[in-house]
Amino acid sequence: MRAVRVIGFEGPAGVVCRNVDEPEPGPDDVVVEVRAAGVAFPDVLHSRGAYQERHEPPFTLGGECAGVVRSAPASAPHRPGDRVAVLLPIGAFAEVVAVPAHLVLPLPDAVGFDQGACLPINYLTAHFALGERGGLRAGETVLVHGAAGGVGTATVQLAAALGARVVAVTSTPEKAALAREVGAHDVVDAATFRAEVADLTGGVGVDVVVDPVGGDRFTDSLRCLRHRGGRLLVVGFTAGDIPTVKVNRLLLTNTDVRGVGWARPGFGEPGFVAAQWEDLLPHLRSGALAPPVSGTYPFARAAEALVAVDERRVLGKVVLHPDEN
Repeated sequence: MRAVRVIGFEGPAGVVCRNVDEPEPGPDDVVVEVRAAGVAFPDVLHSRGAYQERHEPPFTLGGECAGVVRSAPASAPHRPGDRVAVLLPIGAFAEVVAVPAHLVLPLPDAVGFDQGACLPINYLTAHFALGERGGLRAGETVLVHGAAGGVGTATVQLAAALGARVVAVTSTPEKAALAREVGAHDVVDAATFRAEVADLTGGVGVDVVVDPVGGDRFTDSLRCLRHRGGRLLVVGFTAGDIPTVKVNRLLLTNTDVRGVGWARPGFGEPGFVAAQWEDLLPHLRSGALAPPVSGTYPFARAAEALVAVDERRVLGKVVLHPDEN
């Protein structure tokens, strides 16, 4: 089978499409024929050996895909022919994957494979961030950084579906238009977001900030929080720099900074992902959650897709296809 392989820690330049053996499934694994795979920022980090969990080359890249079940153990809730979305710690960019049953998720008929391949990582992260870590309540206001990216669009859609007012932070008119399209009630510019948020909220601030960007926005994000009960959710650092916080501000304002590390419970606790997915399914079926896919690439051009993600040129998500067209 064909797979997208990291052959050296050179970033996208070290990523190639190669023929490899199909995986040998374990006794509890579901075998899935891949129709589409979603590209995420962690894939870029993996290609540089810069992710928290490092894999030594050569290895197959990718953390999420969608396809059709080829085979499944009798104990699994899946059967051959089922349409599914799939999570993997690594190895999703392949024509065939073998995955523990608890990481294989039923895909509603109304959701195509391209969108299905973009659901697991970002939407489960958004669910964990807003629900378990953020304690979001209907009627609260959420500020979302990187709102035109994968995590950002997922968070905008889910927060809106949960009854929150969503303020999106973007850096270009094209990204602003996408944020509005996926459900943001207000859009502010990354260069002036603090002042704009103050105007929009009458100086009160927002209840929750979701930050997958980090870098120099962090301090102003803290200053956007409502005093007493405001929560800043740290999701990632696509800007590259990891910010620090002077905790006296948290004391003075009764606000929180909370880490959002979905991967450990997501991959490590059987049943955790399935429970999240059950919460998301009604919104998937209604169309409230629908990943915007801005481009598709064949496996042979995976490096180009990674460069686009790395340079933050992607609106929403990009998808890889096993076929050569």
